[in-house]
Amino acid sequence: MTESLADLTATELITHYREKALSPVQVIEDVFARVETLEPTLCATYALDPDAARQAARESEYRWSRNDPAGPLDGVPVTVKENIATRGTPVPQGTAATDLIPATDDAPAAARLRAAGAVIFSKTTMPEYGMLSSGVSTFHPLTRNPWDPTRTAGGSSAGAAAAAAAGYGPIHLGTDIGGSIRLPAGWCGVVGLKPTHGRVAVGNPYPGRAIGPITRTAADAALALSVISGPDRRDPTSLPPIDDVYPEDLVLRGLRIGLLLDAGLGLPVDPSVAAAISAAAQALEDAGAIVEPIPPIITREMLDGLDRFWRVRSADDIAALPEERRAKVLPEIRRWVSTAGDLSPFDVFRGFSQMGAMAVAVDAAFATYDFILSPVAPITAFDAELAYPTDDPLKPFEHIAFTVPYNMSAHPAASVNCGWSGNLPIGLQIAGPRFADMPVLRLAAAVDSLQGEHRDWPTG
Repeated sequence: MTESLADLTATELITHYREKALSPVQVIEDVFARVETLEPTLCATYALDPDAARQAARESEYRWSRNDPAGPLDGVPVTVKENIATRGTPVPQGTAATDLIPATDDAPAAARLRAAGAVIFSKTTMPEYGMLSSGVSTFHPLTRNPWDPTRTAGGSSAGAAAAAAAGYGPIHLGTDIGGSIRLPAGWCGVVGLKPTHGRVAVGNPYPGRAIGPITRTAADAALALSVISGPDRRDPTSLPPIDDVYPEDLVLRGLRIGLLLDAGLGLPVDPSVAAAISAAAQALEDAGAIVEPIPPIITREMLDGLDRFWRVRSADDIAALPEERRAKVLPEIRRWVSTAGDLSPFDVFRGFSQMGAMAVAVDAAFATYDFILSPVAPITAFDAELAYPTDDPLKPFEHIAFTVPYNMSAHPAASVNCGWSGNLPIGLQIAGPRFADMPVLRLAAAVDSLQGEHRDWPTG
């Protein structure tokens, strides 16, 4: 075994543990060595806890020695995004304005990871209130992209995607309300799944909000999803556990796939992005799928309406803070919410209603297609120091027109690398019908297998 243990997938680790070829104690030490090497540049972790992780790894080693693993992820190193509560750790939400109170309980997804034996060795960073597609935060150091540290890792699951690409272990949990798993996964060249809404119970449910895995392979994403899915009383929207089996191959011949290359609004699609997405679609067509171009799904009114509603929601949250804490909020966020008072109640209601309008539009697009392909983002990773790709707080969502519809419609959608622009990854988004989480991941695996180029990971 010549590669670093930190780069092994979760499925590989479990096989090695079962065969007594590796110990979780060896693996976590390799992960910490990787973190020590790259973390001064990437700044992807929060509340790193080596002592607790080493103890958990020793306990896992003992269970494997008795052939009595706690669950499907016993001994696998994982991270959890900082806004997914873990007992004893504050949840700053990426901002210095938060009062740092330790969480009293694990959120449902974190609790399921622990029950399955996973070694949660760190939380990962996020930007200010999770409302940026970058790593810019007043609480965390600036998170950077492992492929090019001058570029953003994306957001809001910034640290999770950077950690996945850099080899901080195989499984990382993120959250997504408008693209916050898929955007950083796409810009960091890894797999990220926003599951069907409710597939993974969320401790603080909200329309569009989802928790999902960020990994290097679709198989690891499927394994993680099988562990963290299921209902919880803290989330009245949560669904029964997933009962689909991932390893079945997806038959490509005859699949009907819609190809969306133009969102109809927002930033224009970079030619390198369009070329990579088109090449992936062509590879699927060559393998027997039926691929057809489709028109834009959402409208300017839908995206602007959602922006107005989110501004008011965030303005209300910030207004509730004491003055001294409000002053700590990132200036770009304060500028964004400063216009909320100009909106009428009718503006806000119409903005809220656009979530339902998006859901109807997405559902109509699936009337004749099994999957919909598109770019994850219209551009490659932008400058790391920018809060927004537009560098304009009043135009914060011009890059999410491909991702946000599936949050509002509850459909599963994944990112998988499909090409390169220089040294920067390009993410392909695969969306599927509601509850088709595993088929989406199977198609992601198929896309990955059809790729002509697989580059070495940026591990130091």
